[in-house]
Amino acid sequence: MNGGMVIKRNANQRYATNGVTALIMREIARRASLPPVQEFIVRQDCGCGSTIGPLISTATGIRAIDMGCPQLSMHSIRETMGTCDCKTFLFVLFCLCRLFLIFLHIIVTSGLKLFKSFFQYFREVDESIDQ
Repeated sequence: MNGGMVIKRNANQRYATNGVTALIMREIARRASLPPVQEFIVRQDCGCGSTIGPLISTATGIRAIDMGCPQLSMHSIRETMGTCDCKTFLFVLFCLCRLFLIFLHIIVTSGLKLFKSFFQYFREVDESIDQ
């Protein structure tokens, strides 16, 4: 605890984490000068819970990761976690939201350019096809 965020992995794919999503999160943490992301790997021969991450990722094609703050006694009446991990978690969320807004701006800007270009060049392209 208080050592940074934790990525959950399982060889039986009970969590959504894969190599690409884990790399993305580790790189975001590195660039934001956050503590190194920790790994929690459930042994292949041990049962574990699951999350909805693999189901959503498979159904939508969206990259997903199972990640969170390390804690003791999950789902018990006395769950315990480190305060530094909470602060790190909020900063990671902030970084992700910021990246999302940058990508959204790029997508909207590109879409707007394509929309304007359609009206600018459509007649020219359409007439060249008819010839």
